[in-house]
Amino acid sequence: MAAALRRHLNNKPEESATAPQPAFRDVKMLPRVAAFCLAASIVVWPAVAGSDTDTFWSTPSAAVLASAAAVPAAPLAPEAASAAAPTPTFVSVQMPVVAAAFKPDEEVSDKPKPAIEVPEPIDVPRQIVTLDPVTPSPPTPPVAEPFGLAVTPVWFGKILTNWSGVETGIRADAEALRRCRDDAQRCPEAARKFLAIVAQGRAQTGRARIGVINRAINMAIEPMSDMAQWGVPDRWSPPLETFTTGRGDCEDYAIAKYVALTAAGVPAQDVKLIIVRNTAADEDHAVVAVRDGGEWTILDNRWLTLVKDVEMPKIIPEFVLDEGGVREFVPPTITVAQRTSKPASTGF
Repeated sequence: MAAALRRHLNNKPEESATAPQPAFRDVKMLPRVAAFCLAASIVVWPAVAGSDTDTFWSTPSAAVLASAAAVPAAPLAPEAASAAAPTPTFVSVQMPVVAAAFKPDEEVSDKPKPAIEVPEPIDVPRQIVTLDPVTPSPPTPPVAEPFGLAVTPVWFGKILTNWSGVETGIRADAEALRRCRDDAQRCPEAARKFLAIVAQGRAQTGRARIGVINRAINMAIEPMSDMAQWGVPDRWSPPLETFTTGRGDCEDYAIAKYVALTAAGVPAQDVKLIIVRNTAADEDHAVVAVRDGGEWTILDNRWLTLVKDVEMPKIIPEFVLDEGGVREFVPPTITVAQRTSKPASTGF
C-alpha cells in the first residue's frame, strides 16, 4: 500500500497555470522582499541624499563628507578649473517657502521683488483745492484813485476848460516863484506868503507835512463866493491870484493846497484835486486828496481835521484832476443835470 502511494505521488500530473500553489509561495515571499528593501534603503539612502542638492537637508551626509575628504584635489588649469568646477551645494531651510510662492510655469526675474507692493499713485482731482498749501497773499498795492473807484478820461466840458485855464496860471505862478527865490527883494507879498507855507511843509514829513499845509492855507484865505468876489457864478483862480486877494471859494482853497503840496515835496502822483457832490447841501464841492502810506486823506477847507476818503459818507465823488488831465469816476452816480444845478459856494 505504501509502495503504491509513492508511485502515485511520483507520477502526479503537472500543475495547471491556475493552481493556487505558486501564488501562495509568492505571498509567503513578500515579507522577505520588504525586509530586504528596507535594509538596503537604510544603508544606501544617506550616501544618495548627501550627493544631491536637496533643500530639505540642513547639512551634507557623513558619507558625502568622507568621500570628498578621501579624494585628493588635483591642480587644474584656469580654463579647465572653471569648466570642471562642481556645482556647489546650497543648503537652506527657507527655500521651500520661497519656492512655494511661484508657480512652476512663471518666469522668475533676476531682479528681486519688494517685500511690500507699492500701490500706484492716485490721481487726485484738481478740483480738490482745500488740500493745497495756503499761499500767503501778496501785500495790498496802494489804491490807484481816491475812494477806490475806476475813472475814465474826460475830453470836453466846463470842468476840463476850468482846469486847463488853471494849469496855465499854475505854470505862470511857478515862474514867478522861481524869480522870487532868485531875487527876494522884488518878490510880491502874495508870493512871499505862499513860499512861507511851502517852506513850513518842507520842514515836515509824512502826515505832519500834509497837516501843516492844510491848516496854513485854510487860515490864509477868507471864504467868499465867486459871484460876490468876481461877479460870475464860477471862476477858478491860481494860487498867487487867490493869495493876492486873500479870498476864494472851495476850489480856490483846493488849487492852492494842490500846488503847495507838490512844491513842498509830495510826489505829483500822490496829490489829486477832487470834485465831489455834497449830498447834505445838494451842491458840488472841491477838496484835495493826498496819498500817504497807501491811503488817501481828504483835505477840506471846512475843517482842519484830516479825514480818510472812506470816512466821508455824505459825498459822492465825481471828477479827479491832476497833471494828467481830468477823469470822471465811473459808474456815474448822478446825472449831468444834477451836477450843474448849483455852483460851488463859499460855505464849502
